[in-house]
Amino acid sequence: MFCRFPSVAVSIGFAVNKELELGVIYHCTEQKLYTGRRGHGAFCNGQKLRVSKETDISKALILTEIGPKRDPETLKLFLRNIETLLSAQAHGVRVIGSATLALCHIATGEADAYYQFGLHCWDMAAATVIIREAGGTVIDTSGSPLDLMSRRLVAAGTKEMAQQVVQGLQTIHYERDDDN
Repeated sequence: MFCRFPSVAVSIGFAVNKELELGVIYHCTEQKLYTGRRGHGAFCNGQKLRVSKETDISKALILTEIGPKRDPETLKLFLRNIETLLSAQAHGVRVIGSATLALCHIATGEADAYYQFGLHCWDMAAATVIIREAGGTVIDTSGSPLDLMSRRLVAAGTKEMAQQVVQGLQTIHYERDDDN
């Protein structure tokens, strides 16, 4: 059942030979169209997007989502990850209710980093193109290159910020999208 909370979007990513090429996200209630095409930039309603260049975690706004698992151990890990980032003096951590739109906030520079465990490939494909084309980085929560089927990611305006977030995370395990 859906509530009346307006953080909803349509997200379409396109890949050729496992290489992400195009991303389109439409924020329905705000009438914002985010687009990114590899090698051609990222835009929101025609305006060029640029990520935040913040490298200092004490000045960083970090976004996340809880993910679909709600068992006690997963919730403990989720809260421990937030506690670790706040103990590292992150300026703030927010949960906004939409992974896709949180990732758009990275592309616009409105937030500095995002991490999540439990996303599906369709949740992150379009946003990955848009963030990269806006000058940001998207990697696996281990710090390795992004594996779209792994169901986990860190996105940030800078590689330095992404690595600082990675250092504070304990992995929450999910079945891969290509194992289903």
